Amino acid sequence: MPSTRVETSRLSELACKQRDAQAAIALLDQSIALRHRRIALIRYLHAQYLDAPLEARHHDYVKTIAARLSAETLARVAGAARARLRA
Repeated sequence: MPSTRVETSRLSELACKQRDAQAAIALLDQSIALRHRRIALIRYLHAQYLDAPLEARHHDYVKTIAARLSAETLARVAGAARARLRA
């Protein structure tokens, strides 16, 4: 899986502007591989919104991350995810 900025930018363009569920999954997988926390949650919510075929490992990863965050932080992350959907 390429992890270059160019590839991430391309996937973001596909996921956000073209509503490409597979690109959203690729971004989430990239975040999981890089052990991201907040961005992984945002990407998970975006993939979920696009009805992407999420797997148990995706759900498990974000449950683990979410369990470590405060309610306020989770609310901020959810707000950031909503903002990305409107952009």
